[in-house]
Amino acid sequence: MSLELFHSQVMPIRPKLYRFAYRLLNNEQDAQDITQDAMLRVWNQQGRMAELQNLEAWCMRIVRNLALDRLKSKKYRNTELLDKAEAMQASLQPSPHLAAEQQDVMDRVHRIIHALPEKYRTIIQLRDIDGFSYQEIADILELTMNEVKTNLHRARKAVREQLQNIQVYGLQ
Repeated sequence: MSLELFHSQVMPIRPKLYRFAYRLLNNEQDAQDITQDAMLRVWNQQGRMAELQNLEAWCMRIVRNLALDRLKSKKYRNTELLDKAEAMQASLQPSPHLAAEQQDVMDRVHRIIHALPEKYRTIIQLRDIDGFSYQEIADILELTMNEVKTNLHRARKAVREQLQNIQVYGLQ
Protein backbone atom coordinates (compact mmCIF):
# COMPACT_ATOMS: atom_id res chain seq x y z
CA MET A 1 0.00 0.00 0.00
CA SER A 2 1.33 3.35 -0.92
CA LEU A 3 1.13 6.44 1.24
CA GLU A 4 -1.35 7.98 -1.19
CA LEU A 5 -3.63 4.94 -0.95
CA PHE A 6 -3.42 5.05 2.84
CA HIS A 7 -4.38 8.72 2.82
CA SER A 8 -7.27 8.17 0.44
CA GLN A 9 -8.77 5.04 2.03
CA VAL A 10 -7.82 4.99 5.72
CA MET A 11 -7.44 8.62 6.77
CA PRO A 12 -11.06 9.58 5.88
CA ILE A 13 -12.39 7.09 8.46
CA ARG A 14 -10.11 8.34 11.24
CA PRO A 15 -12.81 10.63 12.78
CA LYS A 16 -15.22 7.70 12.89
CA LEU A 17 -12.57 5.55 14.56
CA TYR A 18 -11.98 8.28 17.15
CA ARG A 19 -15.70 8.64 17.91
CA PHE A 20 -16.01 4.90 18.36
CA ALA A 21 -13.00 4.77 20.69
CA TYR A 22 -14.32 7.75 22.63
CA ARG A 23 -17.72 6.11 23.14
CA LEU A 24 -16.06 2.96 24.43
CA LEU A 25 -13.57 4.71 26.73
CA ASN A 26 -15.34 7.98 27.65
CA ASN A 27 -11.97 9.69 27.73
CA GLU A 28 -10.70 12.05 25.04
CA GLN A 29 -6.98 11.43 25.57
CA ASP A 30 -7.35 7.65 25.65
CA ALA A 31 -9.53 7.74 22.53
CA GLN A 32 -6.85 9.73 20.72
CA ASP A 33 -4.19 7.24 21.83
CA ILE A 34 -6.27 4.26 20.71
CA THR A 35 -7.00 5.89 17.35
CA GLN A 36 -3.30 6.57 16.83
CA ASP A 37 -2.40 2.99 17.78
CA ALA A 38 -5.03 1.66 15.41
CA MET A 39 -3.70 3.76 12.54
CA LEU A 40 -0.21 2.39 13.20
CA ARG A 41 -1.50 -1.17 13.21
CA VAL A 42 -3.33 -0.62 9.95
CA TRP A 43 -0.16 0.79 8.38
CA ASN A 44 1.96 -2.08 9.74
CA GLN A 45 -0.49 -4.69 8.43
CA GLN A 46 -0.93 -3.12 5.04
CA GLY A 47 -0.17 -6.45 3.36
CA ARG A 48 -3.51 -7.81 4.60
CA MET A 49 -5.50 -4.99 3.05
CA ALA A 50 -5.70 -6.60 -0.38
CA GLU A 51 -7.64 -9.56 1.03
CA LEU A 52 -10.13 -7.46 3.01
CA GLN A 53 -13.73 -7.08 1.90
CA ASN A 54 -14.50 -4.16 4.22
CA LEU A 55 -11.56 -1.97 5.24
CA GLU A 56 -13.68 0.20 7.53
CA ALA A 57 -15.03 -2.78 9.48
CA TRP A 58 -11.49 -4.12 9.88
CA CYS A 59 -10.28 -0.76 11.23
CA MET A 60 -13.25 -0.53 13.60
CA ARG A 61 -12.48 -4.03 14.89
CA ILE A 62 -8.89 -2.98 15.60
CA VAL A 63 -10.13 0.07 17.53
CA ARG A 64 -12.61 -2.04 19.46
CA ASN A 65 -10.00 -4.61 20.44
CA LEU A 66 -7.50 -1.94 21.50
CA ALA A 67 -10.16 -0.10 23.52
CA LEU A 68 -11.30 -3.29 25.25
CA ASP A 69 -7.69 -4.11 26.09
CA ARG A 70 -7.34 -0.64 27.60
CA LEU A 71 -10.53 -1.08 29.63
CA LYS A 72 -9.32 -4.44 30.93
CA SER A 73 -5.92 -3.12 31.98
CA LYS A 74 -5.52 -2.51 35.68
CA LYS A 75 -4.31 1.03 35.10
CA TYR A 76 -7.48 2.18 33.41
CA ARG A 77 -10.57 2.85 35.50
CA ASN A 78 -13.61 4.05 33.63
CA THR A 79 -15.39 6.21 36.20
CA GLU A 80 -16.87 8.95 34.05
CA LEU A 81 -20.45 8.90 32.75
CA LEU A 82 -21.14 9.56 29.10
CA ASP A 83 -20.67 13.20 28.23
CA LYS A 84 -23.81 15.23 27.96
CA ALA A 85 -25.44 15.43 24.55
CA GLU A 86 -24.41 18.47 22.59
CA ALA A 87 -26.51 21.49 23.35
CA MET A 88 -29.09 22.37 20.77
CA GLN A 89 -28.64 25.68 19.00
CA ALA A 90 -30.34 28.51 20.87
CA SER A 91 -32.32 29.50 17.80
CA LEU A 92 -33.93 26.06 17.62
CA GLN A 93 -34.98 25.98 21.26
CA PRO A 94 -38.55 27.10 21.76
CA SER A 95 -38.09 27.78 25.49
CA PRO A 96 -35.46 27.28 28.18
CA HIS A 97 -37.82 24.95 30.04
CA LEU A 98 -38.26 22.68 27.01
CA ALA A 99 -34.52 22.73 26.32
CA ALA A 100 -33.75 21.72 29.90
CA GLU A 101 -36.32 18.93 29.70
CA GLN A 102 -34.85 17.61 26.44
CA GLN A 103 -31.33 17.73 27.90
CA ASP A 104 -32.55 15.84 30.96
CA VAL A 105 -34.05 13.11 28.79
CA MET A 106 -30.85 12.82 26.75
CA ASP A 107 -28.79 12.60 29.94
CA ARG A 108 -31.05 9.79 31.19
CA VAL A 109 -30.75 7.93 27.89
CA HIS A 110 -26.96 8.21 27.97
CA ARG A 111 -26.81 7.03 31.59
CA ILE A 112 -29.02 4.06 30.78
CA ILE A 113 -26.94 3.17 27.71
CA HIS A 114 -23.75 3.54 29.75
CA ALA A 115 -25.12 1.08 32.33
CA LEU A 116 -25.82 -1.60 29.71
CA PRO A 117 -23.44 -4.53 29.28
CA GLU A 118 -20.52 -3.76 26.97
CA LYS A 119 -21.82 -5.75 23.99
CA TYR A 120 -25.19 -3.97 24.07
CA ARG A 121 -23.52 -0.58 24.49
CA THR A 122 -21.23 -1.24 21.54
CA ILE A 123 -24.01 -2.44 19.24
CA ILE A 124 -26.22 0.57 20.04
CA GLN A 125 -23.24 2.86 19.42
CA LEU A 126 -22.44 1.29 16.07
CA ARG A 127 -26.02 1.09 14.80
CA ASP A 128 -27.92 4.03 16.25
CA ILE A 129 -25.15 6.59 16.64
CA ASP A 130 -22.59 5.73 13.94
CA GLY A 131 -25.14 4.35 11.46
CA PHE A 132 -23.42 1.10 10.50
CA SER A 133 -25.40 -1.61 8.75
CA TYR A 134 -26.12 -4.91 10.46
CA GLN A 135 -23.57 -6.66 8.25
CA GLU A 136 -20.88 -4.08 9.05
CA ILE A 137 -21.56 -4.48 12.77
CA ALA A 138 -21.35 -8.26 12.39
CA ASP A 139 -17.98 -7.86 10.66
CA ILE A 140 -16.67 -5.42 13.27
CA LEU A 141 -17.75 -7.47 16.29
CA GLU A 142 -17.19 -10.85 14.64
CA LEU A 143 -20.78 -11.95 15.27
CA THR A 144 -23.46 -13.41 13.06
CA MET A 145 -26.09 -11.08 11.67
CA ASN A 146 -28.75 -12.78 13.82
CA GLU A 147 -26.67 -12.18 16.96
CA VAL A 148 -26.35 -8.51 16.05
CA LYS A 149 -30.10 -8.14 15.50
CA THR A 150 -30.94 -10.03 18.69
CA ASN A 151 -28.51 -8.07 20.84
CA LEU A 152 -29.63 -4.76 19.34
CA HIS A 153 -33.26 -5.64 20.03
CA ARG A 154 -32.45 -6.59 23.62
CA ALA A 155 -30.41 -3.43 24.15
CA ARG A 156 -33.13 -1.17 22.79
CA LYS A 157 -35.74 -3.02 24.84
CA ALA A 158 -33.69 -2.57 28.02
CA VAL A 159 -33.32 1.17 27.36
CA ARG A 160 -37.02 1.52 26.55
CA GLU A 161 -38.08 -0.37 29.70
CA GLN A 162 -35.85 1.69 31.95
CA LEU A 163 -37.13 4.93 30.43
CA GLN A 164 -40.70 3.75 30.95
CA ASN A 165 -39.95 2.85 34.57
CA ILE A 166 -38.59 6.34 35.12
CA GLN A 167 -41.51 8.02 33.39
CA VAL A 168 -44.34 5.92 34.82
CA TYR A 169 -43.07 4.91 38.24
CA GLY A 170 -40.33 7.45 38.92
CA LEU A 171 -37.83 4.63 39.42
CA GLN A 172 -34.19 5.29 38.73
